[in-house]
Amino acid sequence: MKVGFDNKKYVKIQSQKIKERFKLFDKLYLEVGGKLFDDSHAARILPGFKNDVKISMFQELKDDLEIIFCINAQDIEKNKIRGEYGITYDNEIIKLIQQSKKMGFSVNSVVVTLYKNQVSVDKFIKKLNRNGIKTYLHSFTKGYPTDVDTIVSEEGYGANPYIETTKPLILVNAPGPGSGKLATCLSQIYHEHNQGRNAGYAKFETFPVWNLPLKHPVNLAYEAATADLKDVNMIDPFHLEKYGTIAVNYNRDVETFPILKKILNKVSEKEIYFSPTDMGVNMVGFCITDNDIVEEAAKKEIVRRYYHENNNYKMGLCDEDNYKKIKLLMNELEIDETYLDVITPALEKKKKEHGKPVIAIKIGKKIITGKQTSLMNASGSVILNAIKSLSKIPDDIHLLSPTILEPILNLKKEMGQEERLNLQEVLTALSICSVTNPIAAKAIANLKKLKDCDAHATYMVTGTDKKTMKELKINLTCESEYIDEKIEK
Repeated sequence: MKVGFDNKKYVKIQSQKIKERFKLFDKLYLEVGGKLFDDSHAARILPGFKNDVKISMFQELKDDLEIIFCINAQDIEKNKIRGEYGITYDNEIIKLIQQSKKMGFSVNSVVVTLYKNQVSVDKFIKKLNRNGIKTYLHSFTKGYPTDVDTIVSEEGYGANPYIETTKPLILVNAPGPGSGKLATCLSQIYHEHNQGRNAGYAKFETFPVWNLPLKHPVNLAYEAATADLKDVNMIDPFHLEKYGTIAVNYNRDVETFPILKKILNKVSEKEIYFSPTDMGVNMVGFCITDNDIVEEAAKKEIVRRYYHENNNYKMGLCDEDNYKKIKLLMNELEIDETYLDVITPALEKKKKEHGKPVIAIKIGKKIITGKQTSLMNASGSVILNAIKSLSKIPDDIHLLSPTILEPILNLKKEMGQEERLNLQEVLTALSICSVTNPIAAKAIANLKKLKDCDAHATYMVTGTDKKTMKELKINLTCESEYIDEKIEK
């Protein structure tokens, strides 16, 4: 992989920037946007960016920090799904807590925001409490967003319980947008100042990158990633007016800044920030080492997002505005649906195979394809072909032993399941064969080389196959078509 981002430099200057900010206060509530763990979006569009760099960076500061997680009660009630992992927001919170504790971080509590006595939420709270996790309930802030005097009073933020914190840096994170991170930070700052402590607020978001051009592909990739939120990048007018410097922010931050500024000024009784860009501590733009590589990576990510939203539309999970917005971004960059190298070969192979499901994967400069067969589906076929190619194993050599396959296929038949093997079953069978077959063992050893490879399916890959592809860290895109069950096996 060609690298266009200096990860070591980023860790150094980003951690220094955060240290500088929290030294200005007795306590700093740092709202962490995006993913605290596994920031795969950033890793894809900034080649060289390590997807765990945020949490690795905070490890250097972990003696001085604790973490508060927020979740919107409505997201619990609606069983909102975290798209990347296919799990609900409440389960994602538990996963985040477990990961944080495993890495030695102090997890303070979970704040459930916009609480309205929902039964499903009460069950979730019981689950957290029984596992030793403190919880706090926040309801809608009275007076928000227009009546600042009420917001900054005992009726507003004062109505929320104070969360006892002991460290100078408090990270406030959530499983997704709209979880109430900002309101939690402001509520805490209100209570801290009432208790005589100089508490401050800052925002740590990777995108959009404030010191890149407005229409830079990296910033457009952010718009593509947030198409469901209708986010739009724009020049920060407050920053331009105050400093005469162009900085990029997004519509929600710009729109809410005037009221946020009034709230912060009233709570702290002094003016701290003059623009939404001032509130941020993002240094990622200073660590790009090859703009061409980064621009290319961002364009590819926009195309991936286009296919993702197209699939969501087909499944009824969103309206057509999402993928149409991304299509406009693609038009702006003069790229189309076939921009990824794997797309055309996959479609051509499907045509050649008379409509059978096909997946194409790119390894280095080589395109490998796999089709659905009577033995396995296209996912299993392409991965098997890919690792054979990486291992320089001839096509006519079979890696899966009939002795191993027969009981698996018989069991599937007895259980009334499709007899064709899925990707997970192919890999399981291969691992069993590797015990006695060194060639199979060699092939398995090359699975890790599929990480970050692009792949494209001529159908919507779902369920176990989709999950396994993600676990292999393959960048999969899919046509918005269901498999035609009438196709011959």
